[in-house]
Amino acid sequence: MQAAFSRLGQLAGKFAAAAGAGVRRQFASSSSSSTAGQASLLQTFRVPLRSSLLAVTLGLGTFGRPAAAASFASSAAIIDQVTFKEMGLLSWLLVDVAIQWGGWAVSALLKTEKFFDMLGTGSFAALAVGSLLASKSMHARKIAATAFAAAWAVRLGGFLVMRVFKSGHDSRFDEIKQQPFRFWIFWTMQAVWVFTTLLPVLLLNSSSLGGPAALLWSDVVGGVVYATGLAVEATADGQKFAFKMDPANKGKFIDSGLWSYARYPNYFGEMMVWWGMFIFCSGGLQGAQLASVVSPVCVMLLLRYVSGIPTQEKQAAARWGTTQEYQDYAARTNLLVPLPKCWSSKAS
Repeated sequence: MQAAFSRLGQLAGKFAAAAGAGVRRQFASSSSSSTAGQASLLQTFRVPLRSSLLAVTLGLGTFGRPAAAASFASSAAIIDQVTFKEMGLLSWLLVDVAIQWGGWAVSALLKTEKFFDMLGTGSFAALAVGSLLASKSMHARKIAATAFAAAWAVRLGGFLVMRVFKSGHDSRFDEIKQQPFRFWIFWTMQAVWVFTTLLPVLLLNSSSLGGPAALLWSDVVGGVVYATGLAVEATADGQKFAFKMDPANKGKFIDSGLWSYARYPNYFGEMMVWWGMFIFCSGGLQGAQLASVVSPVCVMLLLRYVSGIPTQEKQAAARWGTTQEYQDYAARTNLLVPLPKCWSSKAS
């Protein structure tokens, strides 16, 4: 484990130094013509980015990785030389990774998981708003897409943070937070999740125009799908949280509200949100940019086959799988779609 962590420190330091130098080169040729207002707003991005890199420096230094810590400190200094006037995707990836690794450093030192969801969803809002402010031009579609992403992040982030503080802990990290290397893997996976999921918004905000000025079918359809998904996700989360907060329901599974129709309506809402976001943003994307469809596809695959439903199904089977009541519940409900089962396919 020590050898692996040592290697991690070396790779992290090299990445930070290379990425920081790359950002500096990227902006070295940029024109300095920007309004005082833009410069003032964009200047604020130096603070969280530099702070995150310095937090990682502290963490690596504490864990005995002085060489890697020095590299991160050097990258933090490089940030002072960068003008965030026109942020490219590489630069936003650097911001994303710096936030997550900074969060990991502090959380590993304090052995707490309470910053994980806060910084995860907060990164969505920070990158979406930041990429809009750094955009070459403003467009109603860019502003709306950014607002959609920020609204989702604030809603989900507020809910997750409230839940972990109410319960006192997040069971996912009871053991992992005691192991810095494994904890780092989760924070790094979160960085990948944030960047991949937000790709349509980042590409839209990075485009020169943002698509036609006229209202497109994709704006209407995408907006409706997004709003429906957000409503379903928020309703499902609220219903389950209220159910679990009632002492009378301790040890029971929820089978009321949207949960009486599907076992994971919250995940269905999440999938709809990001399909809606992609459809909405597609009106301002073209060519290779449409490959950002990877965003909703990855969200679907992640929730359906990796970290969402498989984990929850395993826990449900361990707790209630042998009871007739749960077996009947599973038989009469859909997996995802919160509709009466006779209205949807068995594959749902």
